[in-house]
Amino acid sequence: MERRPEPELMDDEAQALAYAQADFSEAHNRFVALFTECFPGEPGSGVCLDLGCGAADVLVRFARAHPECRIDGVDGAPAMLALAQVAVDAAHLQDRVRLIQGYLPGAELPGRDYDAVISNSLLHHLAVPSVLWETAKRHGRPGAALFVMDLLRPDTPARLDELVRRHAADAPSVLQRDFRNSLLAAYRPDEVKAQLEHAGLGSCRVSVISDRHWIAFGRL
Repeated sequence: MERRPEPELMDDEAQALAYAQADFSEAHNRFVALFTECFPGEPGSGVCLDLGCGAADVLVRFARAHPECRIDGVDGAPAMLALAQVAVDAAHLQDRVRLIQGYLPGAELPGRDYDAVISNSLLHHLAVPSVLWETAKRHGRPGAALFVMDLLRPDTPARLDELVRRHAADAPSVLQRDFRNSLLAAYRPDEVKAQLEHAGLGSCRVSVISDRHWIAFGRL
């Protein structure tokens, strides 16, 4: 199927709340576990940049798994960041986590030498995918860990319907709609590899890790 873009920001308050309250623990725990497999011992006591942190569920899980690191999370949607601050406060991570409201690529980020750059489910929202890769290159130090996970666009409408039934049948209607739209907006592994090559990140690897997710990882 051809890619069908969706809005870049999730700034409707009801939509953001539904997303924050949803149970993404399986995928988000997998994100953290796979980062650890790809980059054992990192980022240690370094500083990590989370691009498109949303409601901060991945960020909080990552911070708990890496108790010595500090994390800057950036997102363009104020509604999402408000919920992210609630999650960070509830996890008592205020001393290690800084949240930044900013729209990429123009967001003013405080660092240009991050030890790791991570991102979950941001790429499919971007009208220009190179924004993610160029931002990572601009703000990560040379040799920094890069780890991105996102959705995988299905091959056929039938496969799309199957994935929505399998993973969102019991979800609120707004989440079913958003999941369908996100799958349609997602990139295929070959498209991601082409993006990485164009960005000068051709050494990064792309792997399909589930029926609906891929990861890209390597060094900046």
